[in-house]
Amino acid sequence: MGRPVARRLQATVAALALAAATGAVLSAPEAAAATGSATGYATQNGGTTGGAGGQTVRATTGTQIHEALCGRADSGTPIVIEVEGTINHGNTTKVSGDSCSTAAGVIELKQISNVTIVGVGSGAVFDQLGIHLREAGNIIIQNVTVRNVKKSGSPTSNGGDAIGMESGVRNVWVDHTTLEASGGESEGYDGLFDMKANTQYVTLSYSVLRNSGRGGLVGSSESDRSNGFVTYHHNLYENIDSRAPLLRGGIAHIYNNHYVKLNESGINSRAGARAKVENNYFEDSKDVLGTFYTDEAGYWQVSGNTLDNVTWSSPGGTTNPAGPDMKSTTTVDIPYTYRADTAGCVPDVVSRTAGAGKGLKVSDGNCTPQTPTPTPTPTDPTPGPTDPTPGPTDPTPPTGTNLSIGAGSDGSSKAAGTSYGDLRDGDASTYWSPAGPTGSVSVKWASATSVSSVVIREAAGSTGAIKGWRLLDGDTGAVLTSGEGAGAISFPRTSLRKITFEITGSTGTPRIAEFETYAG
Repeated sequence: MGRPVARRLQATVAALALAAATGAVLSAPEAAAATGSATGYATQNGGTTGGAGGQTVRATTGTQIHEALCGRADSGTPIVIEVEGTINHGNTTKVSGDSCSTAAGVIELKQISNVTIVGVGSGAVFDQLGIHLREAGNIIIQNVTVRNVKKSGSPTSNGGDAIGMESGVRNVWVDHTTLEASGGESEGYDGLFDMKANTQYVTLSYSVLRNSGRGGLVGSSESDRSNGFVTYHHNLYENIDSRAPLLRGGIAHIYNNHYVKLNESGINSRAGARAKVENNYFEDSKDVLGTFYTDEAGYWQVSGNTLDNVTWSSPGGTTNPAGPDMKSTTTVDIPYTYRADTAGCVPDVVSRTAGAGKGLKVSDGNCTPQTPTPTPTPTDPTPGPTDPTPGPTDPTPPTGTNLSIGAGSDGSSKAAGTSYGDLRDGDASTYWSPAGPTGSVSVKWASATSVSSVVIREAAGSTGAIKGWRLLDGDTGAVLTSGEGAGAISFPRTSLRKITFEITGSTGTPRIAEFETYAG
């Protein structure tokens, strides 16, 4: 870290110490690096530190952002990119290099890890230019505005998504951002915050999402259920037609958000998704929670929410609202610690903390906004992947008994020296491989067993080899879900005697160390 940056950090720490002593609330005039630390699922799976510990550079154009990514020693070298000014199509071009894979007309974070993008001062503006993450890990985006990104009309960027993530993305913290459009799909816009194709361990905090037909989704279709473990807290959703968010499969924790003018529907839990929805404030809105536009049910656990002038549709067909008498239909265990404000003070706290240019203020859990202490720079930041797939020793949220231990197993083929039994022995040093780049392997029981999640752990040295896959009910051949990459996979609870993991695409030689199965 350079001396000017170090001096700014020292000055900020001193100012915050004075604020604590006097009871004042200060905002850092210029963020030298990501401030504070994530709460939520971004803290799991090794945590999310972004580019902490790496070089800090300044960028005033999209091309300079790409140049900073491409100028690293490799795709996992930590870097903090401070951004100021307006980033647009006119100043964002493709840059080539061994440590990057960029494109014109979009901020491309592809096949990289350990990166922080942070707006300086009142925040940078990405005007009609989206931010795209693909096969990326350990990313922080903070104190920026992304506005009016279009998928049709001119100019177009990122499929119309303000921030979009796909294909094996892991550990992302998006904080104090403003994501906004100027209409819905008919005006050329799509989602503000989208995740698909095996994106996991994400937190969206202290952000504003407004004036859009679609707030955001988790899962691109009813069969894309490999995403999840997403936390949404202290965000403002304002003038959103639907998808606040839309959840297809997976687990979400949604707390302390302020929802104003949800015009058609709000939190849409469907296709087996499970959401813990607590201490939110819903205002002047319609159908704020339920399963909508599908007959594939999702589930929710509710507590402490405030409904202020909320209306509900009558249930029927593909409309299944949770209200007017909202009751829990599942339970969700949260693996991390957090402090939730009471719902009654959420509008005030969120109005003073959420969005870019708010001084990175946060709540202390007592309905009082605070300015966070700058995060200490670690000497050994947690590596996100150049390969973003969790390895055999990575923690995963499923809890309870691994039902694969003591079960049977078989498969389509096995490479020399590997065994079907090695993927259910609890030993990460042994593994099964197919005889070729594709193949299938199954866990089976003597009697019907209820399963709702699995964990596929790749052996050390082969992580990232698995690309496309399908999870099948081995009794009927029905597809339970599909996706890309290894890791934790959730799906609607199914009673079966055999469950099959089918690899449909790979790079290198796939090696599965463990095929874990869980009832919940």
